Amino acid sequence: MSEIDPFGEPPDGGLNAWLKVFGCFLLYSNIWGFTLSFGAFEVYYSHNLLSSSSPSAISWIGTVQSWFLIIVGVLSGPLFDLGYFRPMLFIGNFGVVFGIFMLSISTTYWQVFLSQGVCMGLGAGLLYVPSMALIGLSFSKKRSLAQGIVTSGIAVGGISYIVAFDKMTATKGFGWAVRTMGFVALAICIIAFPALLTGTSALAKARTKRKLFDPSAFKDSSFNVFTLSSFFTFLGYIIPYFYIPSFAEDTLGISREFSLYILVFSVAASFLGRLSAGLVAHYLGPLLTWFCCAAISGVLSLAWIGVKNQSGLITFAVFWGFCSAGLVTLPAAVFPSLCPDQRRLGTRVGMSWGVSSFASLIGSPIAGALLKHKVTHGKQARSNYLGPQLWGGCCLLVGAGIILVLLLMTMKRRRSSIFI
Repeated sequence: MSEIDPFGEPPDGGLNAWLKVFGCFLLYSNIWGFTLSFGAFEVYYSHNLLSSSSPSAISWIGTVQSWFLIIVGVLSGPLFDLGYFRPMLFIGNFGVVFGIFMLSISTTYWQVFLSQGVCMGLGAGLLYVPSMALIGLSFSKKRSLAQGIVTSGIAVGGISYIVAFDKMTATKGFGWAVRTMGFVALAICIIAFPALLTGTSALAKARTKRKLFDPSAFKDSSFNVFTLSSFFTFLGYIIPYFYIPSFAEDTLGISREFSLYILVFSVAASFLGRLSAGLVAHYLGPLLTWFCCAAISGVLSLAWIGVKNQSGLITFAVFWGFCSAGLVTLPAAVFPSLCPDQRRLGTRVGMSWGVSSFASLIGSPIAGALLKHKVTHGKQARSNYLGPQLWGGCCLLVGAGIILVLLLMTMKRRRSSIFI
């Protein structure tokens, strides 16, 4: 097996490189799987463990977790370049697993917030960007295929943890349900370590340092419009994933168990959506495909207002998962073509990603604040989700409009067709 050489050409295959795909697949199933499964926790907290807390307050737990995942990832990239991959691998996985076990014994809001939001988020952030960089050092021509396999771990982990949480809380209670998930996460880490550590001794050598901040980026109109479009799409993207289960149970009277399975349907559809978005982008161009995904997702979020029964919600959830999947994967394919100096690509990606991460932090709590409870409908109290639905849909449509501006700007600058 060939050693990964961060200063040379990627091997683009071989046992060592594919072991990194396997290990990163497992990491993604942990760090992103828990993020996508927060909708299951949201509905449980609102009805049981944290029933005295507002929907907005509960949403802060999940959004802080996802925000730390992204914002710490911006900082962990330079640490990876400085040769700290192995320490971050151990510390990051410890943070995720430790946070899960602390969550299992949490009984108050702040305990849940610190364990699930802060501890797990910080641990995941140390693993996110280094895992992407590891694939980049292992593949060149086959990089898209390798990244596709790795990111599929998001859906696999999300589905697995949602189903496990549902089954275990019903039979063993919250504490043992989360502890069981913690043991699974620990086993995943133990299996992933050998695959990720084999042939990576060269990564302990410091590589060229890169700046964290490039002030000239803000003089680049393409950078500013791209960042603004990402910000608005991230404001609305995660809202349905957080609120589909509670909407199903509170508004439509669907059982808690099947409400979570509707979320599973959405996450499963996102797996196919990621693969399809990449394929369509190959032919139509990532920028045009990104615009289509944002526009369709915004329309779907507004169409959610008209959902009145179980079959309608299932249809919405599946289409939402499929069509919105590109909102996460496509920006990474768009940005390199907008950067005038590839030597500053890492710095500018980090800056743009860091700004957009704040949208992930505030989007769902704002939606939670707009959620109205105890609206009488006949003899039964129902929740009114019109506020979150309008908020998510309008943010996505504004984001789509800004992407369209970016598309027109890029067409004019390159004097090219719309397929970019």
